[in-house]
Amino acid sequence: MSTTPPPRSAPPGVRPAPGERAAEDGAFGWLRALGPRGRRAFAGAFGGYALDSYDYFTLPLSMVALAAHFGLDSGQTGLFTTVTLVVSAVGGAVAGVVADRVGRVRALMITVVTYAVFTVACGFAPDYETLLVFRALQGLGFGGEWAVGAILVAEYASARHRGRTLGAVQSSWAVGWALAAIVYTLVFSFAGDDLAWRIMFWTGALPALLVVWLRRRVHDAPEAAAARERSPQRGSFAAIFRPGTADDPGLLRTTVFAGLLSTGVQGGYYTLATWVPTYLKTERGLSVVGTGGYLTFLISGAFLGYLTGGHLTDRLGRRRNIWLFALLSAVCVLAYANIPHGANTLLLVLGFPLGFCMSAIFSGFGSYLSELYPTAVRGTGQGFTYNTGRAVGAVFPTLVGFLADGWGVGGALVFGAIGYGLAALALLGLPETRGKELA
Repeated sequence: MSTTPPPRSAPPGVRPAPGERAAEDGAFGWLRALGPRGRRAFAGAFGGYALDSYDYFTLPLSMVALAAHFGLDSGQTGLFTTVTLVVSAVGGAVAGVVADRVGRVRALMITVVTYAVFTVACGFAPDYETLLVFRALQGLGFGGEWAVGAILVAEYASARHRGRTLGAVQSSWAVGWALAAIVYTLVFSFAGDDLAWRIMFWTGALPALLVVWLRRRVHDAPEAAAARERSPQRGSFAAIFRPGTADDPGLLRTTVFAGLLSTGVQGGYYTLATWVPTYLKTERGLSVVGTGGYLTFLISGAFLGYLTGGHLTDRLGRRRNIWLFALLSAVCVLAYANIPHGANTLLLVLGFPLGFCMSAIFSGFGSYLSELYPTAVRGTGQGFTYNTGRAVGAVFPTLVGFLADGWGVGGALVFGAIGYGLAALALLGLPETRGKELA
């Protein structure tokens, strides 16, 4: 039996006409299949996540300047990332509940405003402690944006195209990362380090412009909104922790293993995202412009990885895609961290597959987590598991920071490979969901 759903405009159970099916084929068939409202939702989620990424990367790119300005050691700088990600777990869980209770678009606007305001505030911080507090508060918005935006688009997307549609949304992370790298190169080339890191944070006001557009143009998927309104359990933490019985499988097992999956993938990812810029500058001796050049290869690989992983998660299935790229990511991390000194050309080239693999594994997350939970608690389940994984995975960058003093940053990066191993093991407790319809 085909799992391909009818177009949104067709009555339930009616198969699409051959011409309509053909319109969904091709490189951009997934985009046409969304329809006008779905495409606006896609644009809103894409823009929000890109700017979320931009605001996040202002810190790793400014890390060396911040450490010099405030006189910080590696452990203290690593703590910036850990605090951001730990607090983001709270923000993400709360945003998921809000999304189930008041709607996806309203929750998305709240998260965007929150991370924009506190990113700008970071630029005015007079000392390390204040900056740490502002960065933590920025994490409240940062934690919720991806989960809410991913659910918004997932509920518009057809089962046939959901993996590549959410993979395309995920690719906006690379767009925001690239924008941050470009601004970093320009700002640090023309301003002194003591001012440049502040300017980087001040540019975090950009997401506020997106909110104006979101308020006027984007709406929740009607079918999912109606299903959510009918359920008395919407936005319930108790529901996602309900143990199974003989008559009801419950969601506790799903929540535990989805949380472990998120922990492993994000532990590996944020280890690299946080420490690679510092590794390139301190251990490889690259200049600001040189670091930007090496990051170009890494980010280009990441962008293509998101798109490719999105297609593969529809073709191979959610679990196989994550298994494949967990293995490849671990191999790439080990290779990248052990390139001998003087082989900077190899370092440049290997940045592409590293970025590709560590991003392709994320492409299936938006569709997979959305499909694991029913509509009434989809925001709560996805927000909680994704961001709990982010919070626990946030321990990895701090451990690397403390280990770097003895092992060097390159040696400590190997620790990130452990995260990918944990992700592969967590899949043993989760079902395959490819082809599942979302009401």
